[in-house]
Amino acid sequence: YNVVATARRAERLAALPAEAPDRVLAQPMDVTDRDSIARAVAAAEDRFGRIDMLINNAGYGIVGAVEETPETELRALMETNFFGAAAVTQEVLPIMRRQGSGAIVMISSMGGQMSFAGFGPYSASKFALEGMTEALAQELAPLGITAMIVEPGAFRTEFAGDALRHMPSLPAYAETVGGTRSFARDMDGTQPGDPAKAARAIEAALASAPPPLRLQLGADSVE
Repeated sequence: YNVVATARRAERLAALPAEAPDRVLAQPMDVTDRDSIARAVAAAEDRFGRIDMLINNAGYGIVGAVEETPETELRALMETNFFGAAAVTQEVLPIMRRQGSGAIVMISSMGGQMSFAGFGPYSASKFALEGMTEALAQELAPLGITAMIVEPGAFRTEFAGDALRHMPSLPAYAETVGGTRSFARDMDGTQPGDPAKAARAIEAALASAPPPLRLQLGADSVE
């Protein structure tokens, strides 16, 4: 594949193009900045002439009870996890419509199909993403474009590290949210899921006829 890899912090991508200079473009992009999105999408099309697959993977999590989570944190979470994915999708769709083909993969979570104490804000962002994508899949099917929701369980990414924000705790929620906080802190680096295996599963699912609307990854998500 030709790959356009994007990240808010461009230095995290600096070494990637060297692995395959003719096939990899590293491009800075902040999904909360529409101009940044437009520049990245234009760079992708300029470099490779088309966009066959969009993987909306930008996101982070919050651990905390609903009362413990300030409105500013709730809004920031939705800006990245929901509005960011919507904005990138809107920017790419005209290209895919001109092509008459393409696939949009929304990386949701097992927290997008259920929720529990301490993960309410995060699940809210993923519930919103999944609701939009259900409709999107119906809208795009006649145009030759696939939309698929991926619901991973615990995978060995950086999500449980820098990408998980812990809200200040209130004693009233120690019993219901305390276990969630401990679980979230302890799982970093110990998750059973292999991201490379997940990528292969997504590829296989998109190649199936028809592709599934939802793809659960990991025994925890399937259960």
